[in-house]
Amino acid sequence: MKNFTKLALVSSIAFSANAMAMQAMDDAALSSTTGQDGINIGIGISKVEIEKLFIHDNDGLATDKGGTGEAGAISIKGNGKSVMVGGKETNVVKDKGIVIGANYGGGGAYLLTTGNLADLRIDTDAGTGTNGAFINIAADVSGLDINIGEIGVTASNDVQGAGATSIRRGGDNNNYNAILSGLSLKTGKMTANIQLGAAPQGAMIKLSTTMIGGLEIQNLGILDASTKAGKGDGSSVADRAAGEIFIESIKVADANSTDLTINQNVRVYGKAGTNNGYIQMVSNSGPIDNYVKGIHLGSRDAGSIGDIEVQGLQTYYSPAMGSYLPGSVITISSK
Repeated sequence: MKNFTKLALVSSIAFSANAMAMQAMDDAALSSTTGQDGINIGIGISKVEIEKLFIHDNDGLATDKGGTGEAGAISIKGNGKSVMVGGKETNVVKDKGIVIGANYGGGGAYLLTTGNLADLRIDTDAGTGTNGAFINIAADVSGLDINIGEIGVTASNDVQGAGATSIRRGGDNNNYNAILSGLSLKTGKMTANIQLGAAPQGAMIKLSTTMIGGLEIQNLGILDASTKAGKGDGSSVADRAAGEIFIESIKVADANSTDLTINQNVRVYGKAGTNNGYIQMVSNSGPIDNYVKGIHLGSRDAGSIGDIEVQGLQTYYSPAMGSYLPGSVITISSK
């Protein structure tokens, strides 16, 4: 759970920095930068929608490991569920795979004072010594409301060839299985510092902040398609729906607090000999509390078995044999 939390945080910050457009900063924000060199960017988009997202594995799983060697993909798409409140559709991921907007909860407590989704301050510096120059990007990010639709696995379609009318590849709807019915993430305000070039701070991305209000994951559903039968719509025994473990809410905060402290370094390592490089995320955060509300087994309509509370969860990693440091190390690389 702690690793999932950190991945979610880094993903939300990376998405915000890359997917948003630019807008002029307001007078209050500009007044604080008068007389300073550098570039200030206020990102003022209130919502981003993605229809579908595919992550293609072009060679699949090798035959000697039980696969077919054919291309498959992780697919994120709308869950197709209509939820009406007061005659109005309220399910934002009915037809969209991902919807990201500002977290307007708490009467604006999770938003930046500028009203922007993110504010960036960019400076270039000569650094010290040979090849010491770098760019410093200080980022303030508003709380985010991230909604993700149905996540599944599908057979990949062929890559579009010459003469095609679009670049869309997509997946085979007749060879698809859902694995998550969806989830929502609510985050508080965050800050991050990004350095490109020499990076004297010791990492490309350094997160050292407190997320006000902590992190909350809502409406997480884990599906088991192996039990599905017939049409899979649950209308009869012959058409049994896929089994589901449904969790109403997961709240994550520092031990004995409502906020979440984030201390993390993200580094990108290049090729070294036969090693083609990788991304490493090192977290040095302290103990956290987790509260899991409303666990439903079999289907989301089943009665809840209750809530689960975990107090003072602390993970450790070992930089050397017999040594334990609080935190975690996550490494991501290609095959």
